[in-house]
Amino acid sequence: MPKAFCYLYTVTEEKKDMRLNRYVAHAGICARRKADVFIQEGLVTVNGKVELAPGFRVKEGDEVKFKGEIIKPVTNMVYILMNKPRNVITTMDDEMGRKTVMDIIKNKVPERIYPVGRLDRNTLGLLLLTNDGELAKRLSHPSYMVKKVYHVSLDKPVSDEHIKKIRHGLTLDDGPVEVDGVDHYIGKAKTEVGIEIHIGRNRIVRRIFEHLGYEVKGLDRVYYAGLTKKDLKRGWFRHLTEREIIMLKHFN
Repeated sequence: MPKAFCYLYTVTEEKKDMRLNRYVAHAGICARRKADVFIQEGLVTVNGKVELAPGFRVKEGDEVKFKGEIIKPVTNMVYILMNKPRNVITTMDDEMGRKTVMDIIKNKVPERIYPVGRLDRNTLGLLLLTNDGELAKRLSHPSYMVKKVYHVSLDKPVSDEHIKKIRHGLTLDDGPVEVDGVDHYIGKAKTEVGIEIHIGRNRIVRRIFEHLGYEVKGLDRVYYAGLTKKDLKRGWFRHLTEREIIMLKHFN
């Protein structure tokens, strides 16, 4: 693993009185929306009692536990960009024993971080991992329209007619699909297509092309929220720079 610039964003906000879901998110457990689920499933206790209300106010001195372990909001925020390889699961752990993105950073990042969003097992490319629950929430929420660009490799050339159909919008089983841009890669075979989207529906890129009769042979996320894969080899990761963190927090 190359030596990487590590920027730890120090939290200066007052933490003496905080909503429980935010407390869990700032403890590096998950994003805030997922924290709501964990709380409502009874996995979080405050001072020894199960608390089911995400809006419960945690005060200074309260003991909060997640799955029986004491948790506390982190004071150092960590932001990592990974170029995810194939056959790796985007989860914290896998009951089937398959390799996860957490295995790649194991023993290399002391802080407890988690992936923002998901990439399919066979989808490659950019994945952000952090313990910043607020940022994770923003990047995951549809209203922020975070842009993502994928390099798609198909089993046969994509016709100009189908490129136009995708560009103008398709309707799949779960509703209409709008893309921000799509075209053949200049100088490459017409089986290679670039597509820009901001929606985050499950397997959306694969389903767009499958709807038109194509088989996706390869899918690589090459751009995410202003971040690119420049100088980041497959299966490697790096810490974001201060400039990149500011960009994510204020310009997306």
